Amino acid sequence: MASTATKIGPKFQVTLPKRVREAAGFNVGDFVEATPVKGGILLRPKVLVDRAIEAELAAAMADVKAGRVGKSFKSARALVRDAVRRGRERAKHR
Repeated sequence: MASTATKIGPKFQVTLPKRVREAAGFNVGDFVEATPVKGGILLRPKVLVDRAIEAELAAAMADVKAGRVGKSFKSARALVRDAVRRGRERAKHR
């Protein structure tokens, strides 16, 4: 691939030429990791993951696999009706 010159903007931003973006698979909003290397800078795609969410998802999947899940509902209204009914039943038993 032939090299392409680009200019550094006033906020040190660099626009990647279209064919470079497409070849690297970059999209608008993607994060990149910039690493200084001998003779230049290496840009790599970077995925940011919230570790707290990952832990919560893992715990939720463990509950599903262990069968500790409730039934599914056809609508939000059905969910609310069921929750109200269960609340009334629990209140009777107290």
